[in-house]
Amino acid sequence: MGKVVFNMSMSLDGFVAGPNDSPDNSLGDGGERLFKWYSLGDTGYMVPGGDRELKLSPDSARFLKEVGRTVGVIVYGRRTFDIARAWNGRHPMNIPMVIVTHRVPQEWVREGSPFTFVTDGVESAIEKAGEIAGDRNIAIGSASILQQLLKVGLLDGIRIDLVPVLLGAGIRLFDHLGTGPIELESTGVTVAPGVTHLDFRVIK
Repeated sequence: MGKVVFNMSMSLDGFVAGPNDSPDNSLGDGGERLFKWYSLGDTGYMVPGGDRELKLSPDSARFLKEVGRTVGVIVYGRRTFDIARAWNGRHPMNIPMVIVTHRVPQEWVREGSPFTFVTDGVESAIEKAGEIAGDRNIAIGSASILQQLLKVGLLDGIRIDLVPVLLGAGIRLFDHLGTGPIELESTGVTVAPGVTHLDFRVIK
């Protein structure tokens, strides 16, 4: 199994979405600012799903290509799944997804569905994701799943796309940890227009 790595854009004050997020306002109020860096360059990057081309700086394009090359599955919580309206059945990265939930949406339990639903916790979700990903990495795409994995010691790395904006409120990334200090080792910093890509290894 590859590594278990969280990756998400975050404001300087620690939010990954603005307040009042919902299926009709998926990034919350002001949250779209977290992704302005997707259009601040002249290097084209076609998302693996093939339905959108980003215009990135060369450094950001290299960063996203590396993520796409190494990730084999993404793990999300049910709230993210619902707010994203199940990505209309196809994630922009066009890879399988494991959804941690208490209740399985039966309309997505069918042959060819990109979703695998796990109802018995994050440890089981990571085990299932490892079976799907093989030797590629497992990406974590929900703040709540990140927090749970840090508590049980199953997270290997954290990648933050740090955006120079203060949202002031919303979904805070590192809430609800309920643990002592968690040591990280900085393994990379890439400064690009509108964003700084930060890589950390979780010291266990």
